Amino acid sequence: MWKTIIIDDEQLARQRIKRLLTQYDEIEIIAEAENGAEGLEIIESLKPDLVFLDIEMPVLNGFEMLAKLKHHPKVVFTTAYDQYAIKAFEEGSIDYLLKPIEIERLDKTIKKLKQTNLAPAQVPIEELIRQIQGKKSIKTLTVKLGDKILLIKLDDIVHIQAEDKYVFLHTVDGKKHLTDFTLSTLEEKLPEEFLRIHRSEIINTEYIKEIRKGFNGALIFVLNNPDETRVTSSRSNSEALRLRFGI
Repeated sequence: MWKTIIIDDEQLARQRIKRLLTQYDEIEIIAEAENGAEGLEIIESLKPDLVFLDIEMPVLNGFEMLAKLKHHPKVVFTTAYDQYAIKAFEEGSIDYLLKPIEIERLDKTIKKLKQTNLAPAQVPIEELIRQIQGKKSIKTLTVKLGDKILLIKLDDIVHIQAEDKYVFLHTVDGKKHLTDFTLSTLEEKLPEEFLRIHRSEIINTEYIKEIRKGFNGALIFVLNNPDETRVTSSRSNSEALRLRFGI
Protein backbone atom coordinates (compact mmCIF):
# COMPACT_ATOMS: atom_id res chain seq x y z
CA MET A 1 0.00 0.00 0.00
CA TRP A 2 1.07 3.57 -0.65
CA LYS A 3 1.42 5.60 2.54
CA THR A 4 -0.41 8.80 1.66
CA ILE A 5 -0.77 12.29 3.16
CA ILE A 6 -3.36 14.91 2.15
CA ILE A 7 -2.33 18.57 2.52
CA ASP A 8 -4.97 21.23 1.93
CA ASP A 9 -6.06 24.25 3.95
CA GLU A 10 -9.73 23.63 3.11
CA GLN A 11 -11.34 21.00 5.32
CA LEU A 12 -14.06 20.21 2.78
CA ALA A 13 -11.44 19.64 0.08
CA ARG A 14 -9.54 17.25 2.36
CA GLN A 15 -12.73 15.38 3.19
CA ARG A 16 -13.69 15.05 -0.49
CA ILE A 17 -10.38 13.64 -1.67
CA LYS A 18 -10.17 11.37 1.36
CA ARG A 19 -13.61 10.00 0.53
CA LEU A 20 -12.63 9.43 -3.10
CA LEU A 21 -9.35 7.75 -2.19
CA THR A 22 -10.96 5.20 0.14
CA GLN A 23 -12.06 3.11 -2.86
CA TYR A 24 -8.45 2.40 -3.88
CA ASP A 25 -6.84 -0.54 -2.11
CA GLU A 26 -3.40 0.85 -2.92
CA ILE A 27 -3.97 3.99 -0.85
CA GLU A 28 -3.41 4.13 2.90
CA ILE A 29 -4.07 7.62 4.26
CA ILE A 30 -1.76 8.03 7.24
CA ALA A 31 -2.15 11.76 7.97
CA GLU A 32 -3.62 15.10 6.96
CA ALA A 33 -2.27 18.64 7.22
CA GLU A 34 -3.96 22.01 6.76
CA ASN A 35 -0.95 24.07 5.67
CA GLY A 36 2.50 23.69 4.16
CA ALA A 37 4.40 24.20 7.42
CA GLU A 38 2.45 21.43 9.13
CA GLY A 39 2.78 19.26 6.02
CA LEU A 40 6.56 19.72 5.97
CA GLU A 41 6.85 18.45 9.53
CA ILE A 42 4.56 15.46 8.92
CA ILE A 43 6.31 14.41 5.71
CA GLU A 44 9.75 14.47 7.29
CA SER A 45 8.42 12.51 10.27
CA LEU A 46 6.26 9.87 8.53
CA LYS A 47 8.08 9.70 5.15
CA PRO A 48 5.03 8.92 2.99
CA ASP A 49 5.13 7.44 -0.51
CA LEU A 50 2.55 9.84 -1.89
CA VAL A 51 1.24 13.34 -1.15
CA PHE A 52 -1.87 15.04 -2.50
CA LEU A 53 -0.86 18.68 -2.21
CA ASP A 54 -2.76 21.95 -2.51
CA ILE A 55 -0.80 24.97 -3.78
CA GLU A 56 -2.21 28.16 -2.27
CA MET A 57 -2.10 27.79 1.51
CA PRO A 58 -1.36 30.22 4.34
CA VAL A 59 2.11 30.64 5.88
CA LEU A 60 3.89 28.13 3.61
CA ASN A 61 2.44 27.29 0.19
CA GLY A 62 2.84 24.02 -1.66
CA PHE A 63 5.88 25.08 -3.69
CA GLU A 64 7.67 26.58 -0.71
CA MET A 65 7.06 23.36 1.22
CA LEU A 66 8.46 21.19 -1.60
CA ALA A 67 11.58 23.33 -1.80
CA LYS A 68 12.32 22.64 1.88
CA LEU A 69 11.76 18.85 1.81
CA LYS A 70 14.54 16.36 2.47
CA HIS A 71 12.27 13.35 1.94
CA HIS A 72 10.78 13.47 -1.58
CA PRO A 73 7.55 11.52 -2.05
CA LYS A 74 5.54 11.37 -5.26
CA VAL A 75 3.40 14.53 -5.45
CA VAL A 76 -0.02 15.00 -6.98
CA PHE A 77 -1.10 18.64 -6.99
CA THR A 78 -4.73 19.45 -6.27
CA THR A 79 -5.27 22.85 -7.81
CA ALA A 80 -7.71 25.35 -9.24
CA TYR A 81 -5.09 26.87 -11.56
CA ASP A 82 -5.72 27.54 -15.23
CA GLN A 83 -4.41 25.79 -18.34
CA TYR A 84 -1.18 27.80 -18.31
CA ALA A 85 -0.28 26.36 -14.93
CA ILE A 86 -1.34 22.87 -15.96
CA LYS A 87 1.08 23.08 -18.88
CA ALA A 88 3.85 23.81 -16.39
CA PHE A 89 2.85 20.75 -14.38
CA GLU A 90 3.00 18.59 -17.47
CA GLU A 91 6.43 19.88 -18.42
CA GLY A 92 7.61 19.12 -14.89
CA SER A 93 6.30 15.53 -15.08
CA ILE A 94 4.03 16.03 -12.06
CA ASP A 95 0.46 14.83 -12.03
CA TYR A 96 -2.34 17.21 -11.09
CA LEU A 97 -6.04 17.20 -10.25
CA LEU A 98 -8.28 20.17 -10.94
CA LYS A 99 -10.72 21.10 -8.22
CA PRO A 100 -13.42 19.99 -7.78
CA ILE A 101 -11.82 16.58 -8.23
CA GLU A 102 -13.75 14.12 -10.37
CA ILE A 103 -13.52 10.38 -9.85
CA GLU A 104 -12.80 9.71 -13.55
CA ARG A 105 -9.76 12.01 -13.45
CA LEU A 106 -8.59 10.49 -10.18
CA ASP A 107 -8.71 7.05 -11.82
CA LYS A 108 -6.22 8.26 -14.42
CA THR A 109 -3.95 9.59 -11.71
CA ILE A 110 -3.91 6.28 -9.88
CA LYS A 111 -3.12 4.43 -13.13
CA LYS A 112 -0.28 6.83 -13.84
CA LEU A 113 1.11 6.30 -10.36
CA LYS A 114 1.02 2.53 -10.89
CA GLN A 115 2.91 2.89 -14.15
CA THR A 116 5.64 5.02 -12.55
CA ASN A 117 5.80 2.62 -9.58
CA LEU A 118 5.79 5.64 -7.28
CA ALA A 119 9.33 6.61 -8.21
CA PRO A 120 9.96 10.08 -6.73
CA ALA A 121 9.38 12.78 -9.31
CA GLN A 122 12.39 14.71 -10.52
CA VAL A 123 10.82 18.07 -9.87
CA PRO A 124 12.49 21.21 -11.19
CA ILE A 125 11.11 23.16 -8.24
CA GLU A 126 12.69 26.51 -9.04
CA GLU A 127 11.47 26.36 -12.64
CA LEU A 128 7.93 25.45 -11.60
CA ILE A 129 7.82 28.30 -9.12
CA ARG A 130 9.11 30.69 -11.78
CA GLN A 131 6.49 29.60 -14.33
CA ILE A 132 3.47 29.28 -12.10
CA GLN A 133 4.19 32.21 -9.86
CA GLY A 134 5.48 34.41 -12.65
CA LYS A 135 2.79 36.90 -11.72
CA LYS A 136 4.71 37.34 -8.47
CA SER A 137 7.75 38.82 -10.20
CA ILE A 138 6.39 42.34 -9.61
CA LYS A 139 8.79 44.87 -8.13
CA THR A 140 6.46 47.79 -7.33
CA LEU A 141 2.94 48.68 -6.24
CA THR A 142 1.08 51.76 -7.40
CA VAL A 143 -0.60 54.22 -5.06
CA LYS A 144 -2.54 57.39 -5.85
CA LEU A 145 -1.51 60.72 -4.42
CA GLY A 146 -3.88 63.41 -5.61
CA ASP A 147 -3.57 63.47 -9.40
CA LYS A 148 -0.27 61.58 -9.27
CA ILE A 149 0.47 57.85 -9.27
CA LEU A 150 3.47 56.78 -7.19
CA LEU A 151 5.42 53.58 -7.66
CA ILE A 152 6.35 52.04 -4.31
CA LYS A 153 9.18 49.51 -4.43
CA LEU A 154 8.36 46.23 -2.70
CA ASP A 155 11.80 46.30 -1.09
CA ASP A 156 10.78 49.51 0.70
CA ILE A 157 7.54 48.10 2.16
CA VAL A 158 7.92 47.00 5.79
CA HIS A 159 4.34 45.90 6.41
CA ILE A 160 0.83 46.29 5.02
CA GLN A 161 -2.09 47.03 7.30
CA ALA A 162 -5.85 46.98 6.86
CA GLU A 163 -7.73 49.61 8.86
CA ASP A 164 -11.51 49.39 8.56
CA LYS A 165 -12.15 49.52 4.79
CA TYR A 166 -8.73 50.90 3.89
CA VAL A 167 -5.34 49.26 3.24
CA PHE A 168 -2.05 51.08 3.85
CA LEU A 169 1.51 50.36 2.75
CA HIS A 170 4.00 51.24 5.49
CA THR A 171 7.43 52.00 4.05
CA VAL A 172 10.89 51.98 5.59
CA ASP A 173 11.03 55.79 5.58
CA GLY A 174 8.08 55.88 8.00
CA LYS A 175 5.50 56.96 5.42
CA LYS A 176 2.02 55.48 5.05
CA HIS A 177 0.46 55.09 1.59
CA LEU A 178 -3.19 54.34 0.87
CA THR A 179 -3.67 51.64 -1.78
CA ASP A 180 -6.74 50.46 -3.67
CA PHE A 181 -5.72 46.80 -3.32
CA THR A 182 -7.43 44.60 -0.75
CA LEU A 183 -5.28 42.62 1.66
CA SER A 184 -6.44 39.34 0.08
CA THR A 185 -5.44 40.55 -3.38
CA LEU A 186 -2.02 41.59 -2.11
CA GLU A 187 -1.54 38.25 -0.37
CA GLU A 188 -2.05 36.55 -3.76
CA LYS A 189 -0.07 39.13 -5.75
CA LEU A 190 3.05 39.58 -3.64
CA PRO A 191 6.13 37.31 -3.57
CA GLU A 192 6.80 34.80 -0.81
CA GLU A 193 8.76 37.13 1.49
CA PHE A 194 5.46 38.89 2.22
CA LEU A 195 3.65 36.88 4.87
CA ARG A 196 0.12 37.30 6.15
CA ILE A 197 0.21 36.82 9.89
CA HIS A 198 -3.19 38.27 10.77
CA ARG A 199 -6.45 39.08 8.99
CA SER A 200 -5.36 42.73 8.97
CA GLU A 201 -1.57 42.42 8.60
CA ILE A 202 1.00 41.34 6.01
CA ILE A 203 4.66 41.74 6.92
CA ASN A 204 7.79 41.75 4.80
CA THR A 205 9.86 38.99 6.39
CA GLU A 206 13.05 40.71 5.21
CA TYR A 207 12.35 43.36 7.87
CA ILE A 208 11.85 41.02 10.83
CA LYS A 209 14.26 42.07 13.59
CA GLU A 210 13.07 39.64 16.26
CA ILE A 211 10.15 37.42 17.20
CA ARG A 212 8.71 37.38 20.70
CA LYS A 213 6.12 35.21 22.40
CA GLY A 214 2.84 36.98 23.04
CA PHE A 215 -0.36 36.34 24.94
CA ASN A 216 -2.30 33.09 24.38
CA GLY A 217 0.31 31.64 22.04
CA ALA A 218 0.42 34.60 19.65
CA LEU A 219 3.74 35.80 18.24
CA ILE A 220 4.96 39.39 18.22
CA PHE A 221 7.08 40.42 15.24
CA VAL A 222 9.39 43.35 15.89
CA LEU A 223 10.19 44.98 12.56
CA ASN A 224 13.49 46.53 11.59
CA ASN A 225 12.37 50.10 10.87
CA PRO A 226 13.03 53.36 12.76
CA ASP A 227 9.95 52.87 14.97
CA GLU A 228 10.61 49.13 15.52
CA THR A 229 6.96 48.45 14.73
CA ARG A 230 5.43 45.49 16.56
CA VAL A 231 2.87 43.35 14.77
CA THR A 232 1.04 40.51 16.54
CA SER A 233 -0.04 37.33 14.78
CA SER A 234 -3.50 35.85 15.08
CA ARG A 235 -3.77 32.81 17.34
CA SER A 236 -5.00 30.67 14.43
CA ASN A 237 -1.79 31.31 12.48
CA SER A 238 0.64 31.03 15.37
CA GLU A 239 1.35 27.29 15.26
CA ALA A 240 2.08 27.32 11.53
CA LEU A 241 4.27 30.40 11.98
CA ARG A 242 6.28 28.65 14.68
CA LEU A 243 6.88 25.76 12.30
CA ARG A 244 7.94 28.12 9.52
CA PHE A 245 10.44 29.98 11.68
CA GLY A 246 11.53 26.95 13.72
CA ILE A 247 10.56 28.35 17.10
